[in-house]
This record gives sequence, structure tokens and C-alpha cells, in this order.
Amino acid sequence: MTTTAIAAPTVSGAPHGGGILTRARWVVSDTLTLTRRNLLAITRIPEALFFSTVQPIMFVLLFRYVFGGAIAVPGGLPYVDYLMPGIFVQTVAFGAVSTSIGLAEDLQKGLIERFRALPMSRGAVLTGRTTADVVRNVFVVIIITAVGLAVGFRPTTGALSYTAAILLILLFAYALSWGFAVIGLSAPNSETAQVMSFPILFPLTFISAAFVPVHSMPSWLQGFATYQPVSVTVSACRALMVGAQVTGHSTWFWTSRSLVWSVLFLIVLIPLAIHRYRTRT
Repeated sequence: MTTTAIAAPTVSGAPHGGGILTRARWVVSDTLTLTRRNLLAITRIPEALFFSTVQPIMFVLLFRYVFGGAIAVPGGLPYVDYLMPGIFVQTVAFGAVSTSIGLAEDLQKGLIERFRALPMSRGAVLTGRTTADVVRNVFVVIIITAVGLAVGFRPTTGALSYTAAILLILLFAYALSWGFAVIGLSAPNSETAQVMSFPILFPLTFISAAFVPVHSMPSWLQGFATYQPVSVTVSACRALMVGAQVTGHSTWFWTSRSLVWSVLFLIVLIPLAIHRYRTRT
């Protein structure tokens, strides 16, 4: 009933007819329709949204008040200011798992086969899912910003730089979601999709500059920890939010490399997800 009601606006015409502009309009319309459908699914399971928000709050409190006193940050920066950019990136990275779980659930329940029977853009299933996750991430980032300010986080570079950091985080999250879309389309069910996701996330998140300075790690690990995509994005956001004095390089150095990682992910993962979607469905 829910699927029929939400998909109904696409039945009034055929997205494959007309010129390029007409087809583009249908793709955008179908993407927005499925984005709305995925966001409605989140609101109807408030427990999932609640626990996805509680987890980063717990990380903030844990590192701020339990581990923070034992972690020395170079340059005299308060640990909470060092921590929060890492929390932002970690939160959206873990949140990207919902893309794989959601797609695996839709496949398992047969919803995607029902979508295929409608005159709608096939790619809208993927773009609608990833776009909904971006919208969800905006909400989560607002919550984490409020929590950070409550525990002493004080951005020092101004509103423009802070906004640029948030946009960089959302772009990185969007790029990651396409990778987890591939996982969701490859997994036989949602439980397996979740199990397949975390072995990728944990090394990237914790072997990084998110929570501790990289120079505290073994020398053989520092190269990977410094330049892997999560670390690069954390360093870029840290430079944009609180200044580049603890990042080792300029703000543009880290920002440009984070953009390169995100664009590279999009170039590689979007065609891979589309190919996997076509072969799976």
C-alpha cells in the first residue's frame, strides 16, 4: 500500500519518451519521489533514527570525558576541538551503512521488482536512496553540532569555513553511500549487508586521525593513517573548523585531497553500483 501510494505520481506518463530534457525531468521527479519514500520510512521507524543519533552522542561523551584527558594534542588545541571534526566524519561514515541495509531490505522484500513494473527511471532507486541518506545526514550533523557546542566545542574559523566543512562532510558521505549501495546490492539480506559493511568501516575510521594524532601510531602505520580517505577528510574539516595548526599542512592541501577522494569514489562507485543493480535486478 505504501509503495503504491508513493510511486503513483510516476504512472501518469512514461519517463522514457521525449527528448533529453523530458527524460532528465522524469529522472529528477522519480528521484525526489523515492527520496520522499525513504525519508518517510525513517520517520515511521523512529527507533532507528534515535539510535543512529545516540551512537555519535555517546562517542562524543566517551572521548570528551573519559579518554580526552589522556590524549595529548599538538599545538595546545583543546581535545574537544580536535575531536569533533573526527566525530562528524565518523558519524556520516557509519550512517552510510543504512544505504546498504535499505537496498538489501528492498531487494529482499521484492519492492525493487515492483518499482521495475512502473514507468519510472530505474536509476531513481539508487539516487533516491543515496539522496535520502544525505538529507538524514544533514539532520544528524545539526544534532552533533549542538552536542559539540554543549560540551565545549568552539569553532574558530568563522561561519563560512564551518559551512564549507559541513558541505565537504556531506559530499564525502554521499560518495561513501554509493560504495555501500554496491554492498547492499551484493548481499543476500540486510543482516549480511550490515556484517559486510563494518569490516570496511572500522579500519578506515579508527586507523585515522579522527580521534588521536597520527604520530602516536607505529611508524609503519602512519602513512596509511595519514592519507587514507577518512583521515584526509577529517584533517580537512579540522583545518576548516578550528585552523590548520594541528594538521601539518595548509587547509587547501587537505581540502583538495578530500575533494579528490570524494570525486574519485563517485567516478568509480556510481557506475559500479548501476552495473550491480542491473545485474541483480
